[in-house]
Amino acid sequence: MVTVGVEEEYLLVDPVTLLPVPLVEEVRATAGLAPIADAQEVQDELLQAQIEVATPVCEALEEVGGHLLRLRHAVASAAQANGCRIAASGAAPLRDAVPVPVTGRPRYLRMRGEARLLVDEQLICGMHVHVGIPDRETGVAVLNRLRVWLPALLAMSANSPLWDGRVTGFASWRTIIFGRWPVSGPLPRFAGLADYEARADALLVSGVIADRGQLYWQARLSERYPTVEVRCCDVQLDADEAVMLAGIVRALVVTAMAEERAGAAPVPWQPEVLQAATWHAARDGLSSTLLDLDGRPRSSGDVLCTLLRHIGPALEESGDLREVNSLVHRLLRRGTPADRQRRAFADGGLPALTDLITAEATEP
Repeated sequence: MVTVGVEEEYLLVDPVTLLPVPLVEEVRATAGLAPIADAQEVQDELLQAQIEVATPVCEALEEVGGHLLRLRHAVASAAQANGCRIAASGAAPLRDAVPVPVTGRPRYLRMRGEARLLVDEQLICGMHVHVGIPDRETGVAVLNRLRVWLPALLAMSANSPLWDGRVTGFASWRTIIFGRWPVSGPLPRFAGLADYEARADALLVSGVIADRGQLYWQARLSERYPTVEVRCCDVQLDADEAVMLAGIVRALVVTAMAEERAGAAPVPWQPEVLQAATWHAARDGLSSTLLDLDGRPRSSGDVLCTLLRHIGPALEESGDLREVNSLVHRLLRRGTPADRQRRAFADGGLPALTDLITAEATEP
């Protein structure tokens, strides 16, 4: 079975004002003492109002869901013990006039010195899915085939419609914020592993990025694990939707590896088409159209049906077909997390929004 693991980032917020609060060290220390979470599974992030969890390596989606619920509960309990809450939102709906302090690691302090306002506004939270690969050459072949599906994944996961107390007009404002870094957004097509490594090395030589951790493409080879890392998704309101996305990403990787073995050519999207598709998905989520494999607009439901057909054999092989299909159809019925955030904010203002993004973080 091809393995999968998930990383999730959350905001730490005041339960009344919803403003981010810099309590990551206190929350981490408390979570690390709990019997249900290992200290190594809970990490700090760039800003002191963010916290990250990482599941162990999993084979079954049931494992992924169980670990996410366990870790969400551990971090939420630790946050509550320190007078704050975790918020499962891709972007902070509100910000204080005073920037959140940077976590005191040399790497983060260097980033603040080089791009102060970008760091101040990095109050965004993603979900990263790692899928095991046999070698890095295969990983690059997978990246070349995954790239055309990333806008659909982004649209499905959109969960950041608010910023500074206003509706942005984007379903995933996180994507727009993150896209301002020098190496970010849609990934290029690579000629092979040597090309991937040469491009990464050239970016390091340029001095514009300090390390490969700043290759912020929406999918990349992990430098720590033998995995492909898909990074385009906003963090999810509930664990079920995170499990759905993890299952889809794994099936896309398995399908891509099968296509590579069969010698099938990747879909030849040009960079500008992929960039446009990404921006369109970030703006509209699933409320309008997505680009199909021919680069033409089609209803988002039709594109998701095409996606499910594409990965159907891989889902069936892993035993995930029924669960993923059911969760995708539920998503189409009730809308993306961004849709639910907007409805809550429109119907009940800040209190309803607070209830939604802090309560659903730990509900199954």
